[in-house]
Amino acid sequence: MRILLLCWRDSTHPQGGGSERYLERVGEYLAARGHDVVYRTAGHTDAPRRSRRNGVRYSRSGGKYTVYLNALGGLALGRLGLGTLRRFDVVVDTQNGIPFFARLISGAPTVLLTHHRHREQWPVAGRLIGRFGWFLESRVAPLVYRGAPYVTVSESSRADLAELGISEGDISIIANGIDPVPAQVPRIADDGHTHLVTLSRLVPHKQIEHAIDVVRELPDDVVLDVIGSGWWADELREYAQDARVIFHGQVTEDYKHALLARAAIHLMPSRKEGWGLAVVEAAQHGVPTIGYVDAGGLRDSVVDGTTGVLVNGPKDLPGAVRVLLSDEPRRRALGEAARELAAGYSWEETGRRFEELLRRVAK
Repeated sequence: MRILLLCWRDSTHPQGGGSERYLERVGEYLAARGHDVVYRTAGHTDAPRRSRRNGVRYSRSGGKYTVYLNALGGLALGRLGLGTLRRFDVVVDTQNGIPFFARLISGAPTVLLTHHRHREQWPVAGRLIGRFGWFLESRVAPLVYRGAPYVTVSESSRADLAELGISEGDISIIANGIDPVPAQVPRIADDGHTHLVTLSRLVPHKQIEHAIDVVRELPDDVVLDVIGSGWWADELREYAQDARVIFHGQVTEDYKHALLARAAIHLMPSRKEGWGLAVVEAAQHGVPTIGYVDAGGLRDSVVDGTTGVLVNGPKDLPGAVRVLLSDEPRRRALGEAARELAAGYSWEETGRRFEELLRRVAK
């Protein structure tokens, strides 16, 4: 099959994250199976306009908003037999807030991939854009994609989509996989501190401020490692001036795993998650996660009381951390259960299920 993947970013983008990695891993699996896969996304200064990686051809054009218009223009030209976006057997349209609305133009069967509902994130975009974006996501997209196959990553996200009027029978859950831990992970010397960690894009809805507040309420030997980058980084650094917080930025895979392995607890105070890939990456090292029960997908990636702890909100977060730090046997038990659960996820299974769906849709 010739397959088009549409997404506003890829993992080389400075603001790329877990949802982009999901689509890339699916694309790589499909390419390895002999399919012709094109990943259309926004351009940025850290990558060329066109490239190939792990069998997937990347085509980059447009910015934060114009990526959608450019892709639709490319699809329109493709209908005329022109350009790079032509003659696809199936299209995967990713809804990161809004989709590309490729179903209207592509002429090919189209699957809509969405990791979660974005109602909680839209206010960050500003009053007018936020309202317009939510209107497109909640009213227009369900109308355009009525009866089309949807893919999401958790039961919580499927329930959110159902609230928007999407038929549950149209929604397939294809869970995230997980990259294996690198063969060589450096050992970090013991510095005498107890380390909490958060692995996240640094954007407002991830609410890293809540993790910083936790450190302020704990003894002086507890520090917080923040792994990741994003446009909210400067605000977070300013907020954390008087706290024991280490900002590591974007790090290599092996060093990321070294930081995770050193941690006692992984904190994910995000407002909304479709799944929470960082939860499973921490779990690979036997590190349990504490997050919020109303964050959506964390109810699926964290088994409350078994692989981690879910609390009702920021007021309960410091107490939950304090209790778990003081109870090492329970912390280790949660971590080992998390490690066992993480071992059951693989990109191979994710890709296999996605390929089955695309074959059915293309027919």
